[in-house]
Amino acid sequence: MTFGEFVKEKRRSLNITLRAFADELKIAPSYVSDIEKGKRNAPTQDILEAMAHVLKLNDEDKNTLFDLAANSKNEIAKDITEYVSDNQKVRVALRRAKELNLGDEEWLQIIEKMMKGSK
Repeated sequence: MTFGEFVKEKRRSLNITLRAFADELKIAPSYVSDIEKGKRNAPTQDILEAMAHVLKLNDEDKNTLFDLAANSKNEIAKDITEYVSDNQKVRVALRRAKELNLGDEEWLQIIEKMMKGSK
């Protein structure tokens, strides 16, 4: 699913018109239309945050919004880049994971351990 498809699906699920959505975000309806059609990349982080609010996204959907937005720009989501930039140990861990060429199964095990540790 693309960023635009995700936004359109969530907007429509709340029965919000494109024009009303654009008005809430204080951007042009044509810009929203272009985003939904995949003619434009995702907007700034501020607008993404506003979209998440207007669309009443839960944490999982908000993360999906951010990830799809970043993918549309060939970037990594801003919330992730800020966290990595601010934490030297995270950068070390990611480089080590890259050296070890960790696959999905290893990452799932790491995530499971983190989830157990947060309880």
